[in-house]
Amino acid sequence: MRVLVGGGTGFVGTALTQLLKARGHEVTLVSRQPGPGRITWDELTRSGLPSCDAVVNLAGQNILNPLRRWNETFQKEVLSSRLETTEMLAKAIAKAPQPPQAWILVTGVGEMSRAKEGEAKWSLNCKGTGSTGHSEQTSAVLLAAYYQPSLTAEYDEDSPGGDFDFFSNLVTKWEAAARLPGDSTRQVVVRSGVVLGRGGGAIGHMLLPFRLGLGGPIGSGHQFFPWIHIGDLAGILTHALEAGHVHGVLNGVAPASTTTNAEFAQALGAALGRPAFIPVPSTVVQAVFGRERAIMLLEGQKVVPRRTLATGYQYSFPELGTALKEVVA
Repeated sequence: MRVLVGGGTGFVGTALTQLLKARGHEVTLVSRQPGPGRITWDELTRSGLPSCDAVVNLAGQNILNPLRRWNETFQKEVLSSRLETTEMLAKAIAKAPQPPQAWILVTGVGEMSRAKEGEAKWSLNCKGTGSTGHSEQTSAVLLAAYYQPSLTAEYDEDSPGGDFDFFSNLVTKWEAAARLPGDSTRQVVVRSGVVLGRGGGAIGHMLLPFRLGLGGPIGSGHQFFPWIHIGDLAGILTHALEAGHVHGVLNGVAPASTTTNAEFAQALGAALGRPAFIPVPSTVVQAVFGRERAIMLLEGQKVVPRRTLATGYQYSFPELGTALKEVVA
């Protein structure tokens, strides 16, 4: 299978590319920089979709950049970085003489951002912006909250959402931008949880404070923390590409995703053999990110992958303890 991956140079894109190639597939990246095995976003616009069997989009602007003020200008950048790349790929697919068999968009159930160098060390999973104006992933999948934060509700792929704040409306518009007319191309949306993986993702900048015994929950720690191991996110995407019966929305979270933020902190501390009881106060989170963005860190959702499991996907890391031991080994 020939697979085109937008925003595929970052953490998740690299893992997906490695898995696809290991399974005998050919991968071409859409990137801001030209190179072997790549086309640029400008080339995509000028020349249309290259011949391929499937397309995946992982691109988008980093929401949780504490160096950027949460104002109207930045909100427009966040919105356009997702919609423009998605619309570009969707239009290219629709115009292709031979449309691909599958089109997969990765969005999210809740959002955390891994900090870039020099940014807040305790934030999780981020994306950078290319000089061409098209954003692409630099470290991990950027997620935006579709399901409304709750301490009691449980959400699966059929649960309502996407209509209660800026971020949920963002996901609704993002997923709408990906929809294609007709049924010649199979369409899948994977709403990913917080990505855990060696060398990047949510763990990247958390390891140092946790190794020093300075780690702990964010805010109260009672909020749910939907997570997924990088190997399983790449696995779900590959499963969705290869399995012709898979379509619609899949929750890309681990089956044991009823973890709270405090339980995650304790489990990471245990995997490292260190205590993890020093919380990051809510007031600090709000001061750094602003009240609206801080909600993504201070509140969470209990999300289950009902449809993902029903498609037949077999998780490699269904339990948090096992996933963290592999990540920090």
